[in-house]
Amino acid sequence: MNDRNRNRPHSEGRRRLYRDPDRGPLFGVCAGIADYFGFDTTGTRIVAILSLIFFMPATLLVYFGLAMMLPKRSTLAPDSETDALEREVRASPQGTLSSLRHRFRELDLRMQRMEQYVTSARFRLDREFQDLESRGER
Repeated sequence: MNDRNRNRPHSEGRRRLYRDPDRGPLFGVCAGIADYFGFDTTGTRIVAILSLIFFMPATLLVYFGLAMMLPKRSTLAPDSETDALEREVRASPQGTLSSLRHRFRELDLRMQRMEQYVTSARFRLDREFQDLESRGER
């Protein structure tokens, strides 16, 4: 393990199961499971409640076992922007890829326009006007 991965608890294989007490009413187990698998948190809670109704002893045992064994999200020092992107990719990989492709296409067009302006005669003319104005202020 290199030094860069040792300093970051979320290394390249960062899909870790945790509990998120900030997003959960009890211990945050359902929120952590939903993040891990890319599910909707509400849907995960509904499945947990149905499981509780039909398999109460096993569900309680598993839930409280996970609540005691799983680390809290805050102890994993999450990078919120990266985590949000990972959740989005897990939930909808095609939509996320399409969105990123669209954003990069827009950025590429902006870069092309900037390059056209910087290499044009208009840019040189604007720059000369700015130089004249700055000399006139002295």
